[in-house]
Amino acid sequence: MPDARRVQLQPAYVLHHRPYRDTSRILELFTRDFGRVSVFARGARSARKSGAALISTLQPFNRLLLSWMGQGEAGRLTDAEFDGAVSGLPPQHLVSGFYLNELLMKLFARHDGHAEVFAFYDETIAALKSGSEALRPLRLFEKRLLDALGYGLALDRDAVSGEPLEPQAMYHYRIEQGAVRASECGADEGHDEHLAQNDGPAGTMLYSGAMLMSLAREDLHEADCAAARRLLRMALDRCLEGRELKSRQVMMALRRGN
Repeated sequence: MPDARRVQLQPAYVLHHRPYRDTSRILELFTRDFGRVSVFARGARSARKSGAALISTLQPFNRLLLSWMGQGEAGRLTDAEFDGAVSGLPPQHLVSGFYLNELLMKLFARHDGHAEVFAFYDETIAALKSGSEALRPLRLFEKRLLDALGYGLALDRDAVSGEPLEPQAMYHYRIEQGAVRASECGADEGHDEHLAQNDGPAGTMLYSGAMLMSLAREDLHEADCAAARRLLRMALDRCLEGRELKSRQVMMALRRGN
C-alpha cells in the first residue's frame, strides 16, 4: 500500500467539502486505496485565478487523481487533476448522486479501504452521467454495497424450506433470516399480507420470487425497482442504525411532488 505520509495521484472522488479558515476548504474524499479520507485544500477559496481553477476541479462526481501529505485525521492536498474525460451529472440525477455520497459518508469509517466499492461507485456515477434513468443503477449500487459491508441479502432460497425461490410465489423478507414464502408464515404474518397490499412498512411487504431472483442476478426490470427499493431500504436502515439521510428525504419530497 502507498505510504500514507505522502500519497501520489490517488484515484478519488470528492464526497463533500466545507469552508476551512479564510481561503481553504476541508474535503471528504472517497479514494480507491484508502477509503474515506479528509484533506484540506489551501487557497481553494481564494479570489486568485489558481483558487478558482482548484475549486472547479474539486467538485463532487469528478473522477480525480489527488496527492496529499500528512498523517492523522486530515492531510494537506498537494495536487489535483482530472482523471480522464470530464462530464457533469445531469440535473435530474444530482439528488441521486448526493444520496450515494451520503451513504458512503455514513457507512464507512475513515481510512478503511474498499477498492471494490470504489469501483461500484465509479460505475454508478458513469451510469448516472450517461443514462436517462437512475433507478436500476441506484438499486444495484445499494445491493453491492450491502454485500461489501457483510450484510448482503439472501436471495437464492426460501429460508424455511431451503428450496430455491419460485418466480410465481410471493415472499416476506425477514432481515435476519431471508425470504420466507407467504404460505409458510403464521397467522400474525398473514395479517401483514393485508398491510402489504396497502403499501405498508417495508417489513410487511410481499415480494415476488421473480423480483428477488432478478435482484440476485443484478438484472432488475424497471417494474421491479420500486419493490427492490423497499427491500434494500430496509436492509440499509439496519446498517444506518437510525441515522437519517437528508438526500433520501429530498427524494421522497420530489416523488410526492410528482
